[in-house]
Amino acid sequence: MFDLINKIKEVQAKMKEAQATLANVVVEGESGAGMVKVKVNGLKKVLSIQIDDDLVKPGEKETLSDLIIAAVNKAMSEADNASKEIMKKNAGDFLPNIPGLDLSSFT
Repeated sequence: MFDLINKIKEVQAKMKEAQATLANVVVEGESGAGMVKVKVNGLKKVLSIQIDDDLVKPGEKETLSDLIIAAVNKAMSEADNASKEIMKKNAGDFLPNIPGLDLSSFT
């Protein structure tokens, strides 16, 4: 029983370490052939949005909006992938391979 408690504490420490690592992971999504770029960290926080000057024209707001949405969604997807990989790497030694166990929910 004491070993189990120690193992749980060890897993908790590894999870905190993984979250600290995720804060430093930066992924980028882009759309419109690079005209809009969004950077997001592994904690799914948008860090920056870059918009090509050629897009800022009267009457182009709808297109700009669509491109920003597409870029943010792509960056979030990349952050999800990075998060899952890091959580799997950090917790894989301690937790059994249980089908359907999604370790990214610990972030």
